[in-house]
Formats: sequence, structure tokens, C-alpha cells
Amino acid sequence: MPRTLPSPRNVEEFEALFREVSNWGRWGQDDQRGTLNLLTPERVRAAATLVREGVTVNLSWPLPTVADVENFRPTLHLMTRAGDLADEFASSGDFYAITPHGYALSHIDALCHFFWRGQMYNGRPASLVTSMGARANAIDAAENGIIGRGVLLDIPRLRGVEYLEADEAILAEELEAAERAAGLRVGPGDILLVRTGRAVRKAALGVWDPRQMLAGLHASCARWLRERDVAVLGCDGVSDARPSQVEGVEQPVHLLCLVAMGLHLLDNMQLEALAQACRERGRWEFLLTLNPLRIAGGTASPLNPIAVF
Repeated sequence: MPRTLPSPRNVEEFEALFREVSNWGRWGQDDQRGTLNLLTPERVRAAATLVREGVTVNLSWPLPTVADVENFRPTLHLMTRAGDLADEFASSGDFYAITPHGYALSHIDALCHFFWRGQMYNGRPASLVTSMGARANAIDAAENGIIGRGVLLDIPRLRGVEYLEADEAILAEELEAAERAAGLRVGPGDILLVRTGRAVRKAALGVWDPRQMLAGLHASCARWLRERDVAVLGCDGVSDARPSQVEGVEQPVHLLCLVAMGLHLLDNMQLEALAQACRERGRWEFLLTLNPLRIAGGTASPLNPIAVF
């Protein structure tokens, strides 16, 4: 029997939730960091105590250079100098062209990436994102890196399945059940990662168009994220369930997180190796380091997150 999904279900309910979870003005009218402000030095120091073995786990995919329905804007990688064509030059070199947004590249969204009613985070006008780049809320707000306690909530493990189906939405009560199963509580300043098993489904059934169907969070989870004061949200999808569960609103989780809460998003994370490392240790928290490139005016950055146990 299909689940009855909670509010928001339409634009009016979405806007009410947007106002409810908004962090506009919380850290001052000039703020461009949003919930990164929750990653205080004290919380960073506390996260460092989670390092016990010195074992590191990579959470990104290799740069996707082959086009398919999932990777419709592939990364361009060209060699500018190479050893098999060497003459007097004793070196090699290459060139990259990367479109960070989409459904294939592991990346972090800046707070300028989405607009609602002509505004972005903290009430700034969308017009500040110009043809020359963003003049506010750009990715260089995180230029000093993002370091904190990472927490993995494994929803397929909770449900006793290998992966979620591509059109399934995760509700807040499942996030709570997953944290109970992990023996922890998501709290202020945490970097929350939500696993849907996307890579396992892809390996079993082949690639599909994630713009049409993709497991992720229902928009109602925004209230829970705001109550828990999550600092960063990541997923092996794009956090949004697709198709949208809110009539008239595309990607409501992106809008509620980036625009209303100022909550940076990590899209297309590689969470299978992390889930295995957590299962082996019986613990689902770890030190997590995120280091966006210093792209002045950028709307996103490719990302290579590292979990440390």
C-alpha cells in the first residue's frame, strides 16, 4: 500500500515550511556561511577525538569523463604533454573542464546555486549571481575547509534491503530510526550523510535517468534537519527524491536547504566503501574533511571528501 506522505504537498504548504525552517538573519544580515557557522572550533576539536585508527575512506567518485544518461555533461580531460610523444620536454601535463552540477560528479553546492521567488540565502537577490560569477553566497565561503563529525544513516540497512527503489522518498521518522539503529543522535554541527544504495541499484539494474527518478529525502525532512541543526547534508543521490513529492516545486529539498536554511549540500557521494567501513566497526560516526576548491564566485566545487576512523 502506498505511503501517505506528509506536508508539504503543494506550493502553499511548501512556503509555510520555508518560513518555518528559515535561518535568514540568524547569524546576521551579512552572513554567507549559513549552517557552517555551527561548526565551531569546539565541535571541530570534539570531532577530532573520533580518530582512533587513522584509517581513511574516500567518499567521491572518479571524475566522470564518459557521457551517458546519468552524466549528460561529462568532465573533459585532455593531455597537454605526454611521455609517449615526448621530445625535448621532460614532463607531462593535462587540462580539465568540469561542470560540477548534475547527477554524476561528486560535488558541494554553494548557497547561491538555487533561488526561490527571486532570492537566495539570507534574502539576497538572485541578480547577484551574474554572468561573471556569484557576488554573494559563493562556494569560497567554505575556502577554509569543512571539518566535523560525520554521521552516516544507512536507510537500506534499516529497511533490510540492498537499495531503495529509484522513486522512494525517505521520511523523518526513518532518519530517527536509522540513528537509533546506529546508536547515536544527530546533533548541532554534524555533517549528515544519507545512503540510499544508489550505486548498488545501478550495479544490479544498470544506469537510469536520475532526472526522472531518484531516491532521496522527502521535503518534510527539512523540519528535522533544522531542529537538529545539521551543518552539512550529503547523499549518494542529490538529497531530493525525484520526481518531486511537492506539486509545483522542483527539488524542494535543495530549496529548503540551500535557500531557506543556508545548508550546503553534497551531491553524488560514493557511500558504499564508507558503509562497509562503518559496518565492520559497528560505529557510524567519524571525522569528516571536506575541502572545496577556492573558486571565487563559484556556484559549486568538485569534492573529494575523506572520512577518518
